[in-house]
Amino acid sequence: MLTISRELRDKIVAHARRDHPDEACGVIAGPAGRDRPERFIAMTNAERSPTFYRFDSTEQFKVWQQMDENDEEPVVIYHSHTATEAYPSRTDISYASEPQAHYVLVSTRDELQTEFRSYRIMDGQVSEENVTVAE
Repeated sequence: MLTISRELRDKIVAHARRDHPDEACGVIAGPAGRDRPERFIAMTNAERSPTFYRFDSTEQFKVWQQMDENDEEPVVIYHSHTATEAYPSRTDISYASEPQAHYVLVSTRDELQTEFRSYRIMDGQVSEENVTVAE
């Protein structure tokens, strides 16, 4: 189960809405081994695409280096889908390389309703998990 603050959830959704019609992406870092999302990091979609995302490699290197220096890890890795449901695509599954992370997807296909879902992806297997939004 993913427990996330309303503030962090709202930041993810705002980033997804702001970057629409392109997919948005980013990370929420937290203390290593604690499964506690704390630090929001909006990242650049190097593809600038409505159907695909990829972290900019230079930016990703710096973010992961900073997490290492702060004894943090990527607790949440998020991105948006602009025209489909919030479910990992085959490409999303093949790129999932952080087995401890919660993979959050936000669908921005509906302007009035936001679909916010979380998954664990390990060895190509996808398991949806409950999301609890804490005040």
